[in-house]
Amino acid sequence: MASKLYIGGLSYSTTNESLRDAFAQAGTVTSATVIMDKMTGRSRGFGFVEMGSDGEAQAAIQMWDGKELDGRRIKVNEARPMEDRPPRRSNSGGGNGGGNWN
Repeated sequence: MASKLYIGGLSYSTTNESLRDAFAQAGTVTSATVIMDKMTGRSRGFGFVEMGSDGEAQAAIQMWDGKELDGRRIKVNEARPMEDRPPRRSNSGGGNGGGNWN
């Protein structure tokens, strides 16, 4: 069991501090991050909490999974490692760029 947890279904009003405070009830929180949208600056509705130990992470899952935080029912489970993703397509070059076909 890893000590990093995925937290889904967060309210847009949940902050890093309120997430940290909530999970501190289950043990030592080493980090708490609400993921923010780069364009709007608004929460994307999920985040990650890293607990001090595997036992504390398990306690946090049991304490918070399916419970309400800031008016929303949240989902808490072990975070999976980030997978390699193919590079995004570039918008530069190619395409049907007009011009004269004659």
